Amino acid sequence: MRNRLILIFLLATVVPLGLTLWTSVRLLDRSLSIAPLSELDAVSESLKDTGRELYQQARESLARDVAQGRITGRQLTPEEARTFLDRGVTESFELAGDRGSRLDYYVRKSNGEVWIYSRPMGVAMEDLTARYARARKALSGPGERNLRRGFSQTLLVIAAVLWVSALAALMFFAARISRPVQQLTEGLRQVAAGDLRARVPATGSGPGEIRAALDAFNDMAGQLQQARERLILVTRLASWQAVARKMAHEVKNSLTPIRLTMEEIVSRQGAASLDTSPAFLEQAAQIVAEEVNTLERRVRAFSEFAAEPPVLPTEIDVNALLEERIQFLKAAHPEVFYELNLAPEQPRAVADLDLIKGVLTNLLENAAEAASSGGIVRARTAVAGETLNIEIHDSGPGLSEQAKASLFEPSISFKKGGMGLGLSIARRGALLCGGDLQALEGELGGAAFRVVLAAAAGEGV
Repeated sequence: MRNRLILIFLLATVVPLGLTLWTSVRLLDRSLSIAPLSELDAVSESLKDTGRELYQQARESLARDVAQGRITGRQLTPEEARTFLDRGVTESFELAGDRGSRLDYYVRKSNGEVWIYSRPMGVAMEDLTARYARARKALSGPGERNLRRGFSQTLLVIAAVLWVSALAALMFFAARISRPVQQLTEGLRQVAAGDLRARVPATGSGPGEIRAALDAFNDMAGQLQQARERLILVTRLASWQAVARKMAHEVKNSLTPIRLTMEEIVSRQGAASLDTSPAFLEQAAQIVAEEVNTLERRVRAFSEFAAEPPVLPTEIDVNALLEERIQFLKAAHPEVFYELNLAPEQPRAVADLDLIKGVLTNLLENAAEAASSGGIVRARTAVAGETLNIEIHDSGPGLSEQAKASLFEPSISFKKGGMGLGLSIARRGALLCGGDLQALEGELGGAAFRVVLAAAAGEGV
């Protein structure tokens, strides 16, 4: 903004300033041309022409009188004539006497003699020439030039000082105006990036409108920060409420058959005609035990989801860890075929070993259950720049659009007996390790997930 203001000032002032200076210089030249100096210049030129004409007429008159014998001359001695003869001419004219007041005419005769004829000029020609030179010097010399140069330089200096002063003042005020605008722009950029703590200092912010804009921005950022904090709190409460409702529902589902079973036992014991054989009691005990195990499993999953385990990052050989997890789970799913596609460079990642074990166990268990008997689970490791990827693909039925929309949300399950916390716990474990868990398009027609981890130093390619 400041640069644009300065550019506008330059465009708005340079052209008018140039026209003003050009007009002023033209007016100066015009003034000098119509001043008395021009008349004196004409007089001096006339004086020069008159002197030249007088000299020419004197030469012609003297030469004519010598030719007609109306003037007597004097023969030069050989010493006096030597200078003339050295010129190689037959005649010449020279001004002589006191300051050029006499005209001498040198003539070489046919017999080799040199004669000189003289005539007074009536005016000192050297004085006339000197006066003309002084007049010309006064008119076209330093006087007029100094006048033009002095006026032009003064005009330029005054215009430059005024223009530079105006430019400096504009730069000062442009900086005062543009600085808070730049700060406001930077604050907006930070807020857009998610930093709602960004504030713009409103002290010394220039015009009242800009100060009001800065105050409005700070107020808006504060309200947004408070709204986000309230939203986070409400979202957390809503999430925990949803989980609590889910747990209450699941606990109720397990307590109902226990209650009914116990009521049936009490009822049979109170009626002698009813069957209270050991077989019935064994069946009732089995029902109660199964429901208690279900309750224990659900409470344990809820506890794992709510816990905040400590993160202890270390270097992990992901190929060896993946092979170990698959070997561990094969016994529980012998009917599933496992395919391994491991990176040949034995990549290592920086992560918490226990968290990553839990993430891989969860993904491999889900993949095996989805693939079912005769299905395929494919595991792959690869290095991508500064990250290390672990992918798990299965040949199961895949994920519906509904499942994809809420895949990592807690308390949502799309499989029988599921608690809806497994993928949420798995992704949280990946995030705590500095990575992430992402859903992919399955290569085998089913679901697919990628665990993204930070590669150990020296693993990037």
